[in-house]
Amino acid sequence: MEKRTSLFANGIIWFGVAISVSEIEAGIEIGAAAADPIWTPLILGHLFGGILLFLVGLIGARVRLNAMETTRSTFGKYGSKFFAALNTFQLLAWVAVLNAQGASALSGLNLPISFAITCIILALLIALWVYVGLRRSANVTTVVMIALAALLAILSAKLFGLSDSIGSTVASAKTLHFWNIFEISIAMPISWLPVISDYTKDAEKPFKTTAISAIAYTFASLWMYILGIEIAGVGANNNIAQAIRLAGLGIPGIIIVVLSTVTTNFLAANSAGESAKAISHKVNPKIAGIVVSILSAFLAISGIMEHYISFLYLIASVFAPMAAVLLVSFYFSKQQKESIGAWSWNIFSWLAGFAAYQYAERQDSVFLGPTLLAVIVSAALASVRVLSVRK
Repeated sequence: MEKRTSLFANGIIWFGVAISVSEIEAGIEIGAAAADPIWTPLILGHLFGGILLFLVGLIGARVRLNAMETTRSTFGKYGSKFFAALNTFQLLAWVAVLNAQGASALSGLNLPISFAITCIILALLIALWVYVGLRRSANVTTVVMIALAALLAILSAKLFGLSDSIGSTVASAKTLHFWNIFEISIAMPISWLPVISDYTKDAEKPFKTTAISAIAYTFASLWMYILGIEIAGVGANNNIAQAIRLAGLGIPGIIIVVLSTVTTNFLAANSAGESAKAISHKVNPKIAGIVVSILSAFLAISGIMEHYISFLYLIASVFAPMAAVLLVSFYFSKQQKESIGAWSWNIFSWLAGFAAYQYAERQDSVFLGPTLLAVIVSAALASVRVLSVRK
């Protein structure tokens, strides 16, 4: 009998996903440049992203397919392979970005090793974790998450005290308003939409497990954003390493950066293997995940972190409208398998949402923001077909 994953195991996994340098960096960006009240768009962005994460993850949990395999009934065989290929490459780049951010933060802690060597070491740790596998490392993952949460709680408390005594010294050339903050807040949960079903597909209790996963991620992500906002206000030049030094955390700070980088990147690398499997079942997902881990080091060294925010928005522009069409097709269509005509219309609906996002993202500030606008456009067009079939 196939072993299913528990509520606790999935909660730990998705709590760990959100604990990363990239989430903190996103919070720093908001704290460094926000002009409007921060909290409403910050919370709304996370809530909306968390709801989408839950709804998409529940599909994989119910049909017992990985994230990219769930798209086959909506976009057809080749449409599914198209998204799986995009997801494999974006996950490779995402692992590299996270790797580079972790290495950069560690470099700021004055470790006696170069940025390039640090990237390679982090990549090897990720590859090792992928090789060991999620189930065999479950107990270790739990211990790591508890330790990491405790260290981050200490860091948060110390930074909160520093912000009271030092105050904000932030200056930024760019001003962020309501929908800009909302967009940065929703960008992170959106980036995990093409991943979550890789883990909910094996859930023992589909609905509850998916709900716990989404809640754990949303809570931890919001915490990391708030931590980033704190860092932006303590006179640390918007630098995670400098904030860790100001808080007086030496070795614990190094542990925070290393563990947060490896735990998040492991999931992304592992899912890259799952997406490669969706392209061709001849691919061994574990081997593919290890290859992605190794390649990420070289991509990280090449300077990909300079394009981090643009890359994050590119992920949202592809997968937010894809998720919108998938949700309409799965939850509102009475047909289990779509026709060729339906696949074509669904791809058109996705493309329209993608175009809407690209247009909106180039504007200074757009009502609803690019992600929500793209989701509405794609969902509306996908609904037209569903409603026409029902008549």
